[in-house]
Amino acid sequence: MRLTILGGGGFRVPLVYGALLGDRGEGRVTEVVLHDVDAGRLDAVTRVLAEQAEGVADAPVVRATTDLDDALRGADFVFSAIRVGGLRGRAEDERVALAEGVLGQETVGAGGIAYGLRTVPVAVDIARRVARLAPDAWVINFTNPAGLVTEAMARYLGDRVIGICDSPVGLGRRVARALGADPGEAFVDYVGLNHLGWVRGLRVAGRDELPRLLADPARLGSFEEGRLFGPEWLRSLGAIPNEYLHYYYFNRETVRAYQEAERTRGAFLRDQQSRFYTDALRPGGSALRAWEDTRAEREATYMAENRESAGAGEREEEDLSGGYEQVALALMRAVARDERTTLILNVRNRSTLTALDAEAVIEVPCLVGADGAHPLATDPLPGHATGLVCSVKAVEREVLAAAESGSRETAVKAFALHPLVDSVSVARRLVDGYTAAHPELAYLK
Repeated sequence: MRLTILGGGGFRVPLVYGALLGDRGEGRVTEVVLHDVDAGRLDAVTRVLAEQAEGVADAPVVRATTDLDDALRGADFVFSAIRVGGLRGRAEDERVALAEGVLGQETVGAGGIAYGLRTVPVAVDIARRVARLAPDAWVINFTNPAGLVTEAMARYLGDRVIGICDSPVGLGRRVARALGADPGEAFVDYVGLNHLGWVRGLRVAGRDELPRLLADPARLGSFEEGRLFGPEWLRSLGAIPNEYLHYYYFNRETVRAYQEAERTRGAFLRDQQSRFYTDALRPGGSALRAWEDTRAEREATYMAENRESAGAGEREEEDLSGGYEQVALALMRAVARDERTTLILNVRNRSTLTALDAEAVIEVPCLVGADGAHPLATDPLPGHATGLVCSVKAVEREVLAAAESGSRETAVKAFALHPLVDSVSVARRLVDGYTAAHPELAYLK
């Protein structure tokens, strides 16, 4: 079975390959095709993968190419993890937004909109090519903003594109650990959009254990989200929010922390990964060791500004291990081998959340098998959560409309309608700043 990875020179590709190395049995991936527009990055990552495969019998064969059509032909699965504009673009997204006093995070607020406007046209082109060159392939989308990009691709691929994210997995794992439960035995009742969802229940042997956690301040304060949001706020919500909701619930504090930071997250990663790609290509050195050292630093500093503003302290050791590669592997196994399982994924709503239309991509538990991913029935969200989900989904729709039409006016509308952008005037200046910073946005007229 062939897996094509778009963004194959990306830093997290070795996580996916490492998961494949541990997979055995029928229907496993035997060939990996890496595609990237940057041949140097491809070379560096290929070296890391070669070291990973040393001593592993029947390791998947790796091939690299800069030809997109070549990469797609014959693919059984296409894993999309591209970054349009690179980390330079992410750093610019943050800079432009913070200069206006609003959030520039990669998937949330002004930064997420700018990233979406750059990415959607490229993602749509990929979807069209997949439909033409590999119509039977399943597309697994990890490209951010994951929900928005998955919805853009679904317009051409239907249910054969499925979005994944590691945030709900990590959240469910932490909630289960706080309750003393085995994460593998717990069903996580998680509902929302990508980076905008809530754990409303955690069932073990048919019993919802979340009320027990919410009633125990010590347990609530013992894990990442409890320290980030505070036990009192979690009890008020009656749920455990995805960590990205910290940008909404504590926006003023987070923006201030980002403005006062020595470097933004994007600038940090831009400089850090630049060093990695140089070190990985250094003759006589270990590309794998360079990658492992860089990854350890990257994971330890994740959402550092949020944790600092909340006084949440350092990340737990158990939270430094990632997780999206395991979601991707479980998804591929379920589809290729019909190993039916339940995963939290980004899929079309159908009738799951009545406040949204059938085509809206949401993030919910899904039953997955050879026929794809099907969202499970769920209770409605409370009013405050429904309002926020509907508001952000409306913004995503304006982003899709702007990307399709090239309308600058529609792009301004997308920014202005976002809950974290406080003025139409700010929205106009953001569009001016982003179009000046990003050649990829020249299509906006």
